[in-house]
Amino acid sequence: MKDNTTLAAKTGAGTFPDTVIEHADTERELRACFPIMQQLRPHLRDEEDFMSRLYRMRAEDYRLLAAWQADEPIALAGYRYQENLVYGRFLYVDDLVVAEPLRGSQWGAKLLETVEGFARKAGCARFVLDTGLSNALAQRFYFRQGLLTGAMRFSKPLP
Repeated sequence: MKDNTTLAAKTGAGTFPDTVIEHADTERELRACFPIMQQLRPHLRDEEDFMSRLYRMRAEDYRLLAAWQADEPIALAGYRYQENLVYGRFLYVDDLVVAEPLRGSQWGAKLLETVEGFARKAGCARFVLDTGLSNALAQRFYFRQGLLTGAMRFSKPLP
């Protein structure tokens, strides 16, 4: 699935020398990401629901970046480029998740750093993500990564 270039060579990480950070592009790679994504998005009914949503989102330039170890994803960052009148051109992180047993091993930080690099290279004015108000652990993590709160999002379910 993925080449054997080590993440250590790419990013200086030393904890998992056989891990690479690359996009999940093929159907096989995307399907391999489902069990980890379901840890973040338990409302996904099954792999087919996940795949159909991914294909619709990919039509809107959604990309799924993964840390791969031995051809298996261990962490994911889903993102897309957007533009609006508030931020101008920005990169929005839809999803960030690390496999449960590896949380705290810095893979979330490495993925955010990589995606932020994509945003800088693309000339984005902002790097944006949302998290739930009740998700204090994620908020602490994002603050440590240099992200600051700048807005409160309001929403309501539509029947």
